Amino acid sequence: MEKLFVACDLGTRVSRIMLGTLQNGTLMLGEVRRFANTPVQEKDSLSWDVPSLHQEILLGLRDLGMQEANVHGISCTAWPSDYLLFASDGSLLSPVFHHSDPRGSDGAKRAKTKVSGGTGFIYAETGRPVTPASTLSQLAAESRRVKKAHCLLPIADGFNYILSGVPSVEISSASATQLFNPVARQWSDHLIRELDLRRDLFPLVANSGSKLGALLPEIARETRLEGVQVVATCSNQSAAALAGVPLDPDQDWAYVHIGEETVIGAELPAPLINEVTRKLNYANELCYGGKTNFYRRTSGLSILNECKRFWLQEERDLSEDVLMHLAITTPPFEALINPAEPCFAEPGDMPLKIQAYCRETGQEVPRKPGHIIRCVLESLALHYRKSVAELEVLTGRRFQRLCILGAEESSLLNNFICNALQLPVVLVSPDTAPLGNVLLQAITLGHIKSLQEGREIVRRSFRSQTIVPHPNSWDAAAERMLNLIGHSGEAVPA
Repeated sequence: MEKLFVACDLGTRVSRIMLGTLQNGTLMLGEVRRFANTPVQEKDSLSWDVPSLHQEILLGLRDLGMQEANVHGISCTAWPSDYLLFASDGSLLSPVFHHSDPRGSDGAKRAKTKVSGGTGFIYAETGRPVTPASTLSQLAAESRRVKKAHCLLPIADGFNYILSGVPSVEISSASATQLFNPVARQWSDHLIRELDLRRDLFPLVANSGSKLGALLPEIARETRLEGVQVVATCSNQSAAALAGVPLDPDQDWAYVHIGEETVIGAELPAPLINEVTRKLNYANELCYGGKTNFYRRTSGLSILNECKRFWLQEERDLSEDVLMHLAITTPPFEALINPAEPCFAEPGDMPLKIQAYCRETGQEVPRKPGHIIRCVLESLALHYRKSVAELEVLTGRRFQRLCILGAEESSLLNNFICNALQLPVVLVSPDTAPLGNVLLQAITLGHIKSLQEGREIVRRSFRSQTIVPHPNSWDAAAERMLNLIGHSGEAVPA
């Protein structure tokens, strides 16, 4: 008999209601509803339209109820950092601020001065660098509203509460707030006290894979989904995605999540927090089964996308296929950039910035789009090679596989990464977060015995592509990249 699970995959741009079907040891995943998640700009303030998100979720659940679907569970996952504040009667206190709201910068400065020991203590306590986007920084900028609030819930936990009536923060989500100690696995009373926050604002922490209770009666009646269990799987999308990665647990693997900004990390048995990881801006977030997502953010596709935007403005609208063809037919390693240079983090005439950098470093200056695209992609691949080598040194591991999430972005970049690192690369489905969500629901409700069994089901159910590296001349290019990093003064760990 088939068993159905609903994964509410809430994203910062697009959100989806996904339906996972488990039958005879096979898993299928389908999209029930897709909707935009558009921030609301009011004067200088940026916030989320939570009532609209709530309505879209209910519409998706109603669609399933109309089909008389035999749904067993439902769980929400979302991005970390942002949060909902609820009054004692369960009503939402608006606005729900966006992590890019300007107040976060003021909050980060305030947190650094209010907490004795500053950023060093905050990192030692939470395993996370201070950023304007963090829950800690945002709360440090709050005033009257927090005093009126009954409880604080990160986005996904807030929606699980709206559906079930049970206020709790799932542990992967708690560990991303920067108000939680991942080693002690509890809220940091010290930080909460020094930021003048109330301890009772922070609810009980639930382990990944906890049953919260049935859908509230009024929601069950409205959606025709009676007896459906709301489950706290991994509320943090990153942790849910790692649960859905179909890799062998006996192999050491790292991952690269490619986007405008790229995340590079590995799943570790415990948090890794020391002065070196602090200086290199590594973060620790807890995952299912007590594991730790150890990662840092670095340069991504924003450099490439800025080039495309500039050419579009100049009425040189070259299709993706044409650009990749031009890059493929361009000689390799003509010029390289250090993608971590601050000049490449700012929008503007990116082709001009790349040309100026190459001229300053005594390299061939790329002038045509194909040459510039190849320069950027090769440079990113070499940058990730250095980052993965750094990760191996910090963790004391030798990775046997590299998992690429967001792999659909650029097949040429995927191949460059594979050859630069000389590691087999597994291209993972972009749906790893809802897959992980569904697997953890099935485990929690007793339909799958373990995560290892769940990952085996994913391996059988979804074909993943593996790229095998070819012998190549990337070593000489990697030496050139290290010289460029030395030229910029960036610290290169031993």
